[in-house]
Amino acid sequence: MNEQMLSPQPNGRGKLAARPISGHASRVMARTIMWLFLLATAMLTLFPLLMTLSGSLKTGAEMMTGGSLLPAKLQFANYAEAWKQANFARYTWNSVFVSIMVTAGTLLVASMAAYVVDRRDFPGKALYVTVQASMMFISVGAIVLRPQFDLMVALHLNTTLWGVILILISAHSSTFFMLQGFFKAIPRELDEAAMVDGSGFIRTFFRIILPLLTPGLGVAGLFAFRHAWNEYILPLVFTMTNPQLQTLTVGLANLRYGSSAAMQIHLMMAGACLSILPMLIAYILANKTFIQVTAGSVKG
Repeated sequence: MNEQMLSPQPNGRGKLAARPISGHASRVMARTIMWLFLLATAMLTLFPLLMTLSGSLKTGAEMMTGGSLLPAKLQFANYAEAWKQANFARYTWNSVFVSIMVTAGTLLVASMAAYVVDRRDFPGKALYVTVQASMMFISVGAIVLRPQFDLMVALHLNTTLWGVILILISAHSSTFFMLQGFFKAIPRELDEAAMVDGSGFIRTFFRIILPLLTPGLGVAGLFAFRHAWNEYILPLVFTMTNPQLQTLTVGLANLRYGSSAAMQIHLMMAGACLSILPMLIAYILANKTFIQVTAGSVKG
């Protein structure tokens, strides 16, 4: 029996009575509200991107005067100028190098730690998990920049990008908990069967368990890559004395003012549009992994 909603309707005595509304109408109303909500969310998400794209095709004067939303004339030369001024080829390579190394290191460290915590009992296990959780929920921000820099100076890594890479790899708490959830879905019987066949703990992890974790590694790797790609403070601090090591986020900030101290917001937006492309490629490549994770969760 369909659910019914009641709405006022005049009866024979001139008074209002309840008129049943079919369940189909209520479902249509609920679906309409849902689509309106999704449309509003999509607009709020896409509007900044559209503003950036529009600003990247304007002149500096149009950006300063705040004219119409659309440019009077498309200025594609902004992209070439931003590429030249921001030394995009060098800075993009630096960002790609840092992001790939951080992603690989984070996945390796976090997956091994999550596997040991999930499969083994050892003294201090609860304390270790507590410390990992505290590092994820408590952000100390710029307070730790000085001790981190001093540590890299002691290791003679303050003049290279490896100092930035090691610090970003150490911030792997969210990846640790994400992969730990995936490990819980892998039956322990596989480990026991491998042990019976003579496989050691490390070999079991790399040859049997890790291949089963591919969807989880894809999702966690995408988030690690995005975090490393968007990092600004650490590369800024570690590359102040060596501009050739700057990443793309730092180089984009240098586009704000030109040689004549004039603001170049249009070039910054053009550079921002260029910097988005690698992340879009990464999301496209990882789209299959997201589908696998979603399908597996629905099936389970």
